[in-house]
Amino acid sequence: MLHAPLEQFQILSLVSIKIFNLDFSITNFLLINLLALITFLSFIYFNSSNSNYLQETSFYFIPNSWQKLIESISEITAQLISDIITTDNEKYFPVISVLFNFILFSNVIGLIPYTFTATSHLFVTFTLSFSVFIGINVITFEKYKLKSFSLFLPANTTFFLALLLVPIEFISYIAKPVSLGVRLFINLMAGHTLLKVIVGFSWSMLLLENFTSFGLILPLITLVVLFGLELGVALIQTYVFIVLTCIYIQDGS
Repeated sequence: MLHAPLEQFQILSLVSIKIFNLDFSITNFLLINLLALITFLSFIYFNSSNSNYLQETSFYFIPNSWQKLIESISEITAQLISDIITTDNEKYFPVISVLFNFILFSNVIGLIPYTFTATSHLFVTFTLSFSVFIGINVITFEKYKLKSFSLFLPANTTFFLALLLVPIEFISYIAKPVSLGVRLFINLMAGHTLLKVIVGFSWSMLLLENFTSFGLILPLITLVVLFGLELGVALIQTYVFIVLTCIYIQDGS
């Protein structure tokens, strides 16, 4: 049992593997990411059919409940892309869809007791946000060449004013991926920490003797409410991350 709220975010080595002084150990972080990947692939595979006229894997012609859920997630992603990105939005669907599903499954799996929340680590959220940021800059530079640097210099700006505005615009531009990664990290870490504090308090109340242990009811009710709130946060933060990603792509294109 965890004794401190922040212990749930520790990356622990489950199987130690070292080759030529390089650490290839299997950790709880790797295990939970593989679990998310296998769960998602199995979710799609076992809800698809191999009995169409081409003898290829396809969805059922009459979808079941699970297939409707998969299609709903894809429709939400496609609708977000089409609403925000106005030109050539179809080509961004595979990347945005993978990003959406990875964040969504990581957030939801992290709510299961004794699992691990990959998106509650800053290096994971920064990897996602800066990967998107670098990709957007590559696309922008490929399309506009050197004209893309005009983003840091507003039109009709004097030389002396440009000396002030260019650093400010550059800092605000770099702050985009930082805020994108920090927002996801902070919300999930804070919510999980609060849940652990409430669980520890409820356990302490349960160990009390006599009628004092009936005080457990209040923190348990609070825990149920917070768990529902945390589930909402997991879904909303996935939505916010994808919306901001689409906005940044639109700004770059």
